[in-house]
Amino acid sequence: MGATNSELEGLFDQKKRVKNPFVPIGAFLTAGVLTAGLISFRQGNSHLGQKLMRARVVVQGGTVALMVSIFDLLIYTMDVAEKYVNQHFKKVGYRLGDD
Repeated sequence: MGATNSELEGLFDQKKRVKNPFVPIGAFLTAGVLTAGLISFRQGNSHLGQKLMRARVVVQGGTVALMVSIFDLLIYTMDVAEKYVNQHFKKVGYRLGDD
């Protein structure tokens, strides 16, 4: 059970939020627009509520697109860094991953 707790703690690691601070911001914006839309519907202003629901979809889509693009950029950066390290240490006969 201890291993499971450490795995769960790793999911919510502070470093992950620091790497991509726009995702939590997008999530809070999505939740805010959703809440405002639901309040508008409850107050009987269905026209404003519908506009806010459409805005929520746009904000949510932007957040997902941002997550995918940041992930893609991270993978690309890691590949470039690995190639650089392998080329740099090729002179001494060491390759990354040869442990």
